[in-house]
Amino acid sequence: MKNSIKFLIIGGVFLGFYYLPIELLPFRNPIFEALALAKWYAREHVLLCLVPAFFIAGAISVFVSQAAVIKYFGAKAKKILAYSVASVSGSILAVCSCTVLPLFSGIYKRGAGLGPAIAFLYSGPAINVLAIIFTAKVLGWELGLARAIGAVVFSVIIGFLMHLIFIKEERRRHAEGNFSVPEEEASRPLWKNAIYFASMVGILVFANWTKSGSSNTGIWVNIYHSKWIITSFFVVVLAVILISWFKKDELGKWVKSSWEFVLQILPLLLFGVLVAGFLLGRVGHEGIIPSRFVARLVGGNSLFANFFASIFGAFMYFATLTEVPILQGLIGAGMGKGPALALLLAGPALSLPSMLVIRSVIGTKKTIVYILLVIIMATLSGILFGIIVT
Repeated sequence: MKNSIKFLIIGGVFLGFYYLPIELLPFRNPIFEALALAKWYAREHVLLCLVPAFFIAGAISVFVSQAAVIKYFGAKAKKILAYSVASVSGSILAVCSCTVLPLFSGIYKRGAGLGPAIAFLYSGPAINVLAIIFTAKVLGWELGLARAIGAVVFSVIIGFLMHLIFIKEERRRHAEGNFSVPEEEASRPLWKNAIYFASMVGILVFANWTKSGSSNTGIWVNIYHSKWIITSFFVVVLAVILISWFKKDELGKWVKSSWEFVLQILPLLLFGVLVAGFLLGRVGHEGIIPSRFVARLVGGNSLFANFFASIFGAFMYFATLTEVPILQGLIGAGMGKGPALALLLAGPALSLPSMLVIRSVIGTKKTIVYILLVIIMATLSGILFGIIVT
C-alpha cells in the first residue's frame, strides 16, 4: 500500500511538471525559471535518461554478481585495473551528472570501493566523447584536448584521494558489510548478461544522442538522424532477451530494485532542479543571480576567477552538451580560457541535484570532501591552462 501511494505521488508530480502550463503564467522571474527548468527536466531528461538508468542500476543490483563487483572494483581489487576501467567509463556512457547517479549507487551498494566508485561517478558525465568533440569544434581544440585529458586524470586522482582520506571507514564498511563473498553461481552465461546490459546501455546512449554542431554531415549527425531506428533496434533486442532468457520472478526482482532507486533518487533530483532553476535559471534566461554578474567575475585568469567558475559550474545543472553554448556566451562576454576549463571540469560532473543524491548514498562528510576536491582541482587546472595558453 505504501509503495502504491509513493508511486502515485511521484507519478502525479512528474505529470504535473510534464504538463505544466508555464506559458499562461503572467510573470517571468526566478520562480518561473524554477518551474520552467523542472518542466524541461521532466520532459527531456526523466523519460529518456533517468528511466533507462534506473533499470540499468536495478539490473546491476540484481543480476551482477557481487563477487564480480568486488573482484574488479572492491577494496582489495587491483588498483590499476579498477581505476582504469572506472576512469574511461564515460567514453561509453554519454550521460550527465544526474543520469550516472543510479549506476554509481548500484555498484557502490554491491561492494565497489569508494575510490573506483567515485572515479566512475566523475568520469561518467565528464569523459563524454561527443561532448569533448563538440567542445573542440565550438570552443577550440585547446579546450577540447584539455577537457579530455583533465577529465581522465581527474577521475583517477579524485577517486584515489577519496580512497586515502576515508580508508579507515572503507575498511570498516567492507568488514561489517560482508562484501567478501564467494563466487556466485550464475543463472545465465556471461555472454547473455553482456548482451542484456549492452542492449540497455544502447537504449540509454542512442535515445539521448544529440547533434554536435550545425553541420549536416559527419558520422555524429548521421547517427543523430537515425537514433530512433537504432534505439528501436535495442528495444526489440531487450524485449526478446527478457522473454527468452528471464524468469518471471527475476523480472519482478529487477523491477522492484529499479523502483527502489527511483524512490531514493528522483525526489531529490526534482527538488535540486527547482532550486538550481530559481538561482541560475535556464540557458539564455535569468534566475535570481544575473548572468552578467557571472561574466564579470570570470574574466582573466586570476585565482578568484577560476575558483568562482569552478563553484558556479559545480552547483549549476548542465544537461549533456548544454555547457558548451553556455561557455560560448560567457567567453564572448569576456570569460578567460582558464576559468572556462575550470567550469568544464567541475560543471558536467557535479550539480546541486546530484549533490543531494550523492549525500544520500555516501553520507554528508564524503560528499563535502568530493565536492571540495572537484572544485579545488578544477581551479588549479584552470589556472595552469590559463598560463599555458596566454
